[in-house]
Amino acid sequence: MPGSTRSDLLQDAAQNMTKRIDVIVSGRVQGVAFRWHTLQKAREMGIFGSVRNLPDGTVAIVAEGETGPLQRFMAWLGQGPAHARVVSTEVHWSEARGEYTDFIILG
Repeated sequence: MPGSTRSDLLQDAAQNMTKRIDVIVSGRVQGVAFRWHTLQKAREMGIFGSVRNLPDGTVAIVAEGETGPLQRFMAWLGQGPAHARVVSTEVHWSEARGEYTDFIILG
């Protein structure tokens, strides 16, 4: 790109890399349509993966997509939908595995 520095080009390339995040969200996140809203937000952002409730009251999310959208998705997960109260998010980044072709709710 004209006028772009090497740093700009490297940052753009990093933003377009496909990654995976495994996230555990805790707080008031079950019984408040958290999974449905997560599904809608992921599809809106072009992210593939799944969301499910865990027996301990947390919600687990596996998401794959480009780094930029995943970072925005993580920011949204930190807030959640209107009726949720997110206390914490634990995230683990790794390489995408290509396991998903959509975003789905499990269980």
